[in-house]
Amino acid sequence: MVNFTLNDEKLKDELLLVYKLFFENNDENCDNISLLYDNNGTNLVVNIVMKIQQKNYDFSYNFDISTHHEYKHIKRFCKLALYKSLVNITGKNLPWGSLTGIRPTKLLYELYDECGNLYKARSILINTFLVSQKKADIAVKVIEQQKDIIKNDNLVDLYVNIPFCTTRCSYCSFISAPLSKCQEYVKPYVDKLIYEIEMMKKLIAKKNYIVRTIYVGGGTPTAIPANELDRILDSLSYDADEFTVEAGRPDTITKEKLDILKKHNVTRISINPQTFCEKTLQKIGRSHTVQEVFDAYKLARQYPFDINMDLIAGLEGESLATFKKSLEYTLALNPENITVHTLSIKRASILIDNPTTKSKSSVVEKMVDYAYKTLTENGYNPYYLYRQKNMLGNLENIGYTRPGHRCVANITSMEEFSSVIAVGANAISKRHYCINDKIVRSPNVKNLPDYINRIDEMIERKCELFDLNSKELN
Repeated sequence: MVNFTLNDEKLKDELLLVYKLFFENNDENCDNISLLYDNNGTNLVVNIVMKIQQKNYDFSYNFDISTHHEYKHIKRFCKLALYKSLVNITGKNLPWGSLTGIRPTKLLYELYDECGNLYKARSILINTFLVSQKKADIAVKVIEQQKDIIKNDNLVDLYVNIPFCTTRCSYCSFISAPLSKCQEYVKPYVDKLIYEIEMMKKLIAKKNYIVRTIYVGGGTPTAIPANELDRILDSLSYDADEFTVEAGRPDTITKEKLDILKKHNVTRISINPQTFCEKTLQKIGRSHTVQEVFDAYKLARQYPFDINMDLIAGLEGESLATFKKSLEYTLALNPENITVHTLSIKRASILIDNPTTKSKSSVVEKMVDYAYKTLTENGYNPYYLYRQKNMLGNLENIGYTRPGHRCVANITSMEEFSSVIAVGANAISKRHYCINDKIVRSPNVKNLPDYINRIDEMIERKCELFDLNSKELN
């Protein structure tokens, strides 16, 4: 536990994130942190008095904010002051330094825009925000893979959420429902989803938007019956450059469903093993075997899809050797994309009640480092990255691609380059304004019955987000 004394209560949640980077499970002690800042417009003075694990500390920092005086900069420097103090106390340096946000590349883009030089921006990331050289270099390489992505207010991405799965994985925090418990909702959900899609198609036409990418996620979209999947894809009648459907569970992939994906011009799918260790698959609640991964991949390779495969570093009981073996199997299959996730212990996941499942941060860091070295040596480039709360080792997720096969939707979503029109339960639409890089969001309700019963409310919200009266869609 930690108690904060602040002269700016808006900082509390951000500072708590920094504190938790150093003390994940500190329930036995009651630490106290007083952080008071004084801002005169050119200098920011941050004074920190702390009692950490029964010891008292006092720190003071002075930051020049003559050219960085917006509140977001004050917040960053306060977080940096606390981070420096905790490094001083614990002797522990973290790979992403004082950064706690989901998108570290967003800061790098901002610094790049300010100084006009990507490598100078990298130096600021290292020297000011104390990001490790290794992570800063990865962020630079990611941006280099993204530099030709067009930002335009007329371009939108269409996201469709199908929140059904065969089973619930222990690490999963998504709002997804095992089919065995909610079969009666599938058809009414699909009916309302198609209705929402059709209304959004009218919105897109009214606004003269161009749909750049379509992404159907979940859950596992291929978990639902083939005829229902066919109905949904039939409603997505856009000639988009990229059309992804997550078929993540190998046990949901059949020739019938792959034929449906091909019929509707899907260009990219996911087949996600997470691990190639049979014992781990059982522990984490996956309802498939390693052999089913190979079988599904072999079947899908008969179709013209780009294929992504996900692996997770830090799964229960896995050693570095186990992770290396999974990566070796994945490379042998030669998918166009490989995404390496660091395990995140989310509040909504089953793992939150079983902290013993966590791997040691030092082992997980070796897994992530090994993946980066091995994949880049084998012709894959890191093309997007993001972070989540409660990630082991304060690390990151990285998407890797073979040249010419990156997933644009992943880039535009993570970097927030485009507006997103999102349909389905728990889908979050975003309006992006290029002129000032402003993002405004509109979430759909999470609960399946609520979504089915309140669909017109969801449509109304999106119309307001995109400056339309819903009556214009009739």
